[in-house]
Amino acid sequence: MLVALDADPTRCGYKESQIENCLRSILEKGVHQEGPGKEQLEFMLYQKDLISFPPEKVKTLKEHPVILKLRFSPDRSPLNGIPTDLRKPLIKIFLEYAEGAVRKEGKKWVDFDPLTDPQIDQPYPFEIDVGRGAKRSMIPKSSKLTCLWGELTWPEVDLRIKEVDLAILPVGSIEQHGPHLTLDVDAFDAEYLARRVAEACSDPKPLVLPLIPYGVSYHHDDFPGTISIHNETLSRLVYEIGMGVASNVINKLVIINGHGGNSPALNYAAQMINRDSKIFTCVDSGESSDVDIYNYIETPNDVHAGEFETSTSLATRPHLVRMSRIHESIPKFSSRYLDFTSKRSVSWYAHTEKISDSGVLGDPSKASAEKGKKLWEIMIAHLVAFVEHLKGMTLEEIYQKRY
Repeated sequence: MLVALDADPTRCGYKESQIENCLRSILEKGVHQEGPGKEQLEFMLYQKDLISFPPEKVKTLKEHPVILKLRFSPDRSPLNGIPTDLRKPLIKIFLEYAEGAVRKEGKKWVDFDPLTDPQIDQPYPFEIDVGRGAKRSMIPKSSKLTCLWGELTWPEVDLRIKEVDLAILPVGSIEQHGPHLTLDVDAFDAEYLARRVAEACSDPKPLVLPLIPYGVSYHHDDFPGTISIHNETLSRLVYEIGMGVASNVINKLVIINGHGGNSPALNYAAQMINRDSKIFTCVDSGESSDVDIYNYIETPNDVHAGEFETSTSLATRPHLVRMSRIHESIPKFSSRYLDFTSKRSVSWYAHTEKISDSGVLGDPSKASAEKGKKLWEIMIAHLVAFVEHLKGMTLEEIYQKRY
């Protein structure tokens, strides 16, 4: 396609020999691509005399100009399916290289200008429009908690897994959270998030597995109350739970991680579950919402018992927050690549006591219950959107085998 568009593939690292082999292989093996895209590519290569097709093939070549345009479909790729903060900038970039834009109306593609279309300013369906001061939560409520795996009988589970093939596993930790927050913050938050997400999902709701409360917290061992388990222990436990879930005909497992120190063990376990059971397995340690979360957090390097966690705790369990004991401790590092909340930060590890006397990494004085409620709404909304996408897809669709 690069050659067909008069671009230079060598700028992407391809050698001349590779380019020639690729073009030659098209005659032998064809192109694994959706129909119109494949036909347009072949047409362009033939028109520019880059490939000499046999006469019988030339007769079947078809041009599909719509392939060179941005295509918006109400079902597959709606205009408001791009997050609001990225929508216009991305489309402007795309239009520099596309030959206009079209949208599907019935069975036809119709030209239009996406940048002036009314839908360009519509809110992202699964994102709270915090920039416009939206007050209405997009999260529906449910009064039933029949989605909790541990509270179902075996006949009830048997019925539920025939309706839904997705389960959520919350994982937390028991560790110090400064002098003002309880030891179970990460465990409580992971389970709370899992339950709220399941409640907010449409029927049939995903199943929520019982919480794993312990995590990899060796870096907090210098503070009393921390109970840490080894990476090997956590990864093995999650692996065996995942394999058990797979044996119950669950095809998708979403692990909600409430503690950053668990990430290496959980990601390893997710890989092994996928390898051995072939089910879809993923870990969310905040990735689905962090980009929005940090628009609300004022404190740099606020990663533990600071503004964020104190706010979310005030929103859910204010009676357990000892506000009279809050202690500001904002870490500053010698390199920006070590900043915890920098997008360019490397992953690195340290005993908390080395960088904080109180165990706090952040500024809890900037916390509030109102801020915490907004943070919960953002996290829940994004995970609901993700789970709803997964619920509606087969494994083949997730792995992009359907065109």
